[in-house]
Amino acid sequence: MPQREGSPFTGLATVALKEAADHMTSARIHLVMLLVLLTAIGAVYAAIGQISQTVSEDQFLFLRLLTTAREPLPSFVAFLGFLLPLVAIALGFDAINGEYNRRTMSRILSQPIYRDALLTGKFLGCLLVIALCLLVLWLLVIGMGILLLGLPPSAEEILRGLAFLLASFVYAGVWLAVAMVFSTIFRSPATSALATLTVWLLFTIFWPMLSPLIAGAVVPLDPFDPMTAVHQVELQRAIARISPNTLFGEMTLAILNPETRSLGIVFANQLSQAVMGAPLPISQSLMLIWPQLACMIAALLVLFTGAYVSFQRQEIRA
Repeated sequence: MPQREGSPFTGLATVALKEAADHMTSARIHLVMLLVLLTAIGAVYAAIGQISQTVSEDQFLFLRLLTTAREPLPSFVAFLGFLLPLVAIALGFDAINGEYNRRTMSRILSQPIYRDALLTGKFLGCLLVIALCLLVLWLLVIGMGILLLGLPPSAEEILRGLAFLLASFVYAGVWLAVAMVFSTIFRSPATSALATLTVWLLFTIFWPMLSPLIAGAVVPLDPFDPMTAVHQVELQRAIARISPNTLFGEMTLAILNPETRSLGIVFANQLSQAVMGAPLPISQSLMLIWPQLACMIAALLVLFTGAYVSFQRQEIRA
């Protein structure tokens, strides 16, 4: 291919906006987002019915909209943690191999667009769609809360809601990066979708069952040493945190439940000077989730780098 002058990211904005526009007008994303909207509205409406009698007793009423579950529906956070990966997978599983199957890859790269700009633009375009969908969903939840509860959210609740929005965005970005990795490895979109869904099912369903088994095998309990139980629980938590779902769950727990003071093992002497039940300020809650957020951002960058290296090594033929 002839050498071109200019930045390797020439055309990045064009590719990103074109990718976002294609996804926003596709039937695939409309169907997935319709499913997310229906389940979210159902969960929030059920939560409003559950907490409508505690208006004067709870200072974080709007946060309870996101975390309160009412049988048979789970909470809004539980729905979002389950469905956000599906949205990201639907956007990214054929981002690269779809161009090969449509025989348009060589045409795109024959333009003044580098591979760097193509892959990065597709990734950023999908992230833009996810950000818009999450913002609309968050505004819908806030609007339903104001309309049905008759109360505006406080400044603290708005800040925590925005932090939750950021955590959800990074969580979806990790699964988008996983989908793009398999999209560059496999030439068949069906194979890449199946591989991504397999990884998602592994971490969503099977990993919570595997982590205690692995920890028990590595650190068996000793009846004469009570500290082995502590070491086993710590190892189990470390193994469980390999899953993005666990990290997302811990972040939402600290953000949406201000009374949460720790995400690990807490001993009685550590709470001797703490006011039990007193909410933490938003700054301390953000410090509490910073390791989980940093791990997810690092995972996103590592996965995108893997997709980038794989795509750069592929041969493009006209």
